[in-house]
Amino acid sequence: MIRQVGELTLPPTQTPTPKTAVVDSLMSDRRTEKRCDVCLDAVWDGKSGNYIARVTDLSEGGCYVDTLGEAQVGEVLTFKLQLPDGEWLELSGEVAHQTPPLGFGLRFVNLSDEQREKLRSLLDQLEPPQNPASAILSY
Repeated sequence: MIRQVGELTLPPTQTPTPKTAVVDSLMSDRRTEKRCDVCLDAVWDGKSGNYIARVTDLSEGGCYVDTLGEAQVGEVLTFKLQLPDGEWLELSGEVAHQTPPLGFGLRFVNLSDEQREKLRSLLDQLEPPQNPASAILSY
């Protein structure tokens, strides 16, 4: 029996298999840095070209990059993150995992002391106060 799937006709022994990304369930257990939910513009340059992106999760060790561009696990990218003041912070990172066509996780590599300091400063600026009462009292 031949199956009709949309406009694709498959022999009886084949069924369409959706593309899925395997994400290590222990990934969050390996993370030691504080993570911030963010929405920052970014651009990146890899083997497949130059792309615009949005960063939605950020820590000192890496970030999640929402992008339609695809990068391969292990690929080292040039990455620019737009800071809230409009300045661009250039970083480099290795693709740790991917979820095509949604994006990929990037682990920062070979950062200078200046890059690390700017990243820490950004994270401190984005991090909400630990004690909500202290935020009200400091207002």
